[in-house]
Amino acid sequence: MPMMPKRVKYRKTQKGRVKGNATRGNFVAFGEYGLQVLEPGKISAQTLEAGRIVASQSVKGGGRLYIRVFPHKSVTAIPAETRMGKGKGEVEYWAAVVKPGNIIYELAGISEDIARAALARIAYKLPMACRFVTRRPTL
Repeated sequence: MPMMPKRVKYRKTQKGRVKGNATRGNFVAFGEYGLQVLEPGKISAQTLEAGRIVASQSVKGGGRLYIRVFPHKSVTAIPAETRMGKGKGEVEYWAAVVKPGNIIYELAGISEDIARAALARIAYKLPMACRFVTRRPTL
């Protein structure tokens, strides 16, 4: 079952534009290793779920996966070959809006080489460029 909000105030949202870099959610906070987005865009709930499944297969119960984004934005579409007018289309899917620098997934409790392999498999499924990052040392 893909992620989606339990309730929303307005069912249909406008498209909007993703401008600037991430100022929040741009460092590894919960795990030791993370997957950082390098391009702006939207990630569908189905894609997030596919990444979760791949990570759980790679980790095999040894570690912990954190998903740092949630699909709050509804994306609508009208059927093909439909005439103009007749209003905005129905909600097709839910998406998470990400800015460059956002951490999407984090892994904890596993070695770096396993985490690198798992996050590389997740990054392959994502529609934007990503990179592997580690936790910053704390003082």
